[in-house]
Amino acid sequence: MRVNRRQWRLHQSRSAKRRPALIGLAVVVALGVGGALAATQATAQTTSSTHTSAHHGGLTLSRVFFGNAIEPYTNQETAVYRYTLTNGNGMSVDILTYGGIVQEINVPGKHGKIANVVLGFPTLADYVAKVSPPVIANGGPYFGELIGRYGNRIAKGTFQLKQPDGQVHTYTLPLNNGVNALHGGLVGFGNHIWADQPIKTGNEVGVQLTLTSPNGDESHPAGSPGCTAACTGYPATLKTAVTYTLNDDNQLGIHYAATDESTDLNTVLNLTNHSYFNLAGEGSGSAANQVIRINANHFTPTDSTLIPTGAEPSVVGTPFDFTHPRTIASAIEDCTQGPNSLGCQQLLFAQGLDHNWVLNSTGPTLDGLNLAATATDPGSGRELTVWTDQPGVQFYTSNFLNGTLVGTSGHIYRQTQAYTFETQHFPNSPNQPSFPSTELDAGKTFTSTTIFAFSS
Repeated sequence: MRVNRRQWRLHQSRSAKRRPALIGLAVVVALGVGGALAATQATAQTTSSTHTSAHHGGLTLSRVFFGNAIEPYTNQETAVYRYTLTNGNGMSVDILTYGGIVQEINVPGKHGKIANVVLGFPTLADYVAKVSPPVIANGGPYFGELIGRYGNRIAKGTFQLKQPDGQVHTYTLPLNNGVNALHGGLVGFGNHIWADQPIKTGNEVGVQLTLTSPNGDESHPAGSPGCTAACTGYPATLKTAVTYTLNDDNQLGIHYAATDESTDLNTVLNLTNHSYFNLAGEGSGSAANQVIRINANHFTPTDSTLIPTGAEPSVVGTPFDFTHPRTIASAIEDCTQGPNSLGCQQLLFAQGLDHNWVLNSTGPTLDGLNLAATATDPGSGRELTVWTDQPGVQFYTSNFLNGTLVGTSGHIYRQTQAYTFETQHFPNSPNQPSFPSTELDAGKTFTSTTIFAFSS
């Protein structure tokens, strides 16, 4: 699917009207500060917690204190809370105000057995220290984080952008993934503590998280980590609200709304969620035999640093063809076209799958959203269906989990133990004019919705 720049900009103003019934917001939220670099009292403390409950036809909502951490924007110790959203089917979702992290998604299988199906850590201290630490070889695992300002990679941490003054300006970001900027920089949206407001309607429960990113966010002086020369950071003040909702159809909705609050500066953005799924259950071992389908006839191959080349070849005859259901193992082991073939070289670059698929605009829809992907675990019978209005999805098979992290249930995480469906615009779009634009004009608002729907 190709979306030109004009279409994307028009979508900014129209999309807010598309799905009011899906989100059903019942509150207006005041902005607060977000994030953290160091944590204290990092274990959940429910005995002295603030607790909010709502009951609507089996839907409940709770909020408990999860610890304190240092917010990077203010350098102040700030409380972190964990929300638990529960429906009448036994499904529950734990969401942290630190990084907007999805800590757990508990869903029943075909025999009613409930299991957590996402990777994560048990404590706030673990998230602060390990989930997205700055300047390491592969940027951290980003378990469950809200990713921004720019999800995925920007080549060499630089891009040019025409501003309302008519001039083209060059912007630079810290390099935190080899020679590239990844997932927003050294301190991305996943490192901030978001302001929170509970959502209670007759059809769903949830939480709205808000964060204001200042003009020049991720600017750093020359010689600081990731910045050989001074880094300018991102232009414009960006106000972002992300709303998580759960309903009795076992649908976890994520609605993004981001407003460029500067009157004289345009910016770029690419928002997503970085949850790692294993439908057999977190800590259950490899997910390589789970069955995946991606509604995409094309993908964006990369260079050896995982930056897209700009091409969008067909997936037919390659390991990237998930137009019909296949296991992860059958794809990541497929060099049958030869070691010098495009598909085999791509698998070697990424040590598996870590690529953007160009989603089709055809196929089933849900509330105006297109089908992006499905995943099935034959053993438990759990199924995941991903719906989105975004043009791409990054399917990543946890290639860089190397046995050095211990997860929620005390199990060690390794390659192929989970996978992500990061609904998104394409990586490095600010430097690829042929890709759907990620520019957001001064004073405009971008909105997007993704639904993770579970069944068994």
